[in-house]
This record gives sequence, structure tokens and C-alpha cells, in this order.
Amino acid sequence: MDKKQKALGLFSSHFNCSQSVFAAFAADYGLEEEAALKTACAFGAGMARTQGICGAVTGAYMVLGLRHGKYLAEDETGKELTYEKAREFAAAFSRMHGSTICRDLIGVDISTPEGLLHARDTGLFEKRCAVCVRDAVTLLEEMD
Repeated sequence: MDKKQKALGLFSSHFNCSQSVFAAFAADYGLEEEAALKTACAFGAGMARTQGICGAVTGAYMVLGLRHGKYLAEDETGKELTYEKAREFAAAFSRMHGSTICRDLIGVDISTPEGLLHARDTGLFEKRCAVCVRDAVTLLEEMD
């Protein structure tokens, strides 16, 4: 199964956008799927449904951290490379979708019970968020 299929399968199985993106890549970096899903859980819907940075974007940032991140105190090169790659990812995602902010991307305030119900009833997550998950995975696969 390719990573896009994996991420979309997780998303359609009621995992959030961040979990779906992050877990699709976790095994590549020696991280168990359960640990990836738990780690990314609070990042969905723009950070715990506060609609800040899109969860697909934060999931991608975590993948970039696994790929390039600093793990030694003196490794400023790893830190700077990770930040550079995250900015590169954000710029590409913004070109595709016009923003990296959840609220802007879906156009509904899901922090309220009414907004959340509206998003669920109209299939907004399946229509809009699944595209963001797919595109986040695509961008990560295209990056080195």
C-alpha cells in the first residue's frame, strides 16, 4: 500500500488529519504505528480542534522532524535544515490551498458544536480535509 492510500485509509477510519499523515510515514523511521497515532492525536483540526495550523501540515512537520531533525544538542545544522524544509513544505501547501490555517481551509468554525455538526453533516471533512491529507503526503514524497 502506498503512503497516500495508507493516509487516506487512516483518515477514512476516523483518525484525524495529523495522525493520518504522520502515521503513513512512521514505519520508515522506526516508529510504531500506535506511537505515531498517539503522538499526533492532539494536532488534528488545527491543534485540538482550535483550527490553527492544519493538522495535515503539522503531521507533515513531524515527518520532516523524523527525516531531518536535531537529536544531538550540538546539531544546529539538523535544526536549521528541519526549519528550512518545514518552511518549504508550508509554502508549497499554501500555493496549493491558499493557506495552512485550518479555519481558512475549511471555512467553518468547528470549535463550536454547531459548526462541528455542520461540517460532519455536509461531509466537509471527507471533501476538504481528505484532499489536504492527500496533498500533504504527496508533497512529503516529493521532498528530499
